[in-house]
Amino acid sequence: MSRINVPTREEVSPANQALFDNLKKGLGMVPNLYATLAHSENALGSYLALQNAKSSITGKAREVVNLVVSQVNTCEYCLAAHTVIGKMTGFSDEQVLEIRGGTASFDAKLDALARLTKGIASQRGKVDDSLVDAFFAAGWTKENLVDVIVTIGDKTVTNYLHSVTRVPVDFPAAPTLAA
Repeated sequence: MSRINVPTREEVSPANQALFDNLKKGLGMVPNLYATLAHSENALGSYLALQNAKSSITGKAREVVNLVVSQVNTCEYCLAAHTVIGKMTGFSDEQVLEIRGGTASFDAKLDALARLTKGIASQRGKVDDSLVDAFFAAGWTKENLVDVIVTIGDKTVTNYLHSVTRVPVDFPAAPTLAA
């Protein structure tokens, strides 16, 4: 049960209405979690700026981070959304499930990324040196490391927002991950 409402376009500020219009034009919808950010005059715009900022972690790599962090934080909303997006970037159903578990045996570089991300997210930044060493050994750079941490922060924001607000998930439910 939702703790707060998902605001409609008419219920948000003119600045947020413009962001709703852009989201609808680009995505075909305004996802409930984005709409919820519009309860704040500034949060939606700030979040979209963070999410759309230039990064060395893009495409499949970004989805690895998004899926792993959302699994660590057990965010039903973000797991649903990023399962869809992960498949759009080219991951199979099986690969999405494996990534959510914190590995990517089908790609050594993405595997190092998934393992590091899981370590950072589950240990709140107190990651084992061996995971960082393996990340660099797989070909990632210092820039990539910093951008992974920023991407983890980005995803943590929406994971926490959903955990607190419990707004309805407007994406197909993600499959349950086997224990």
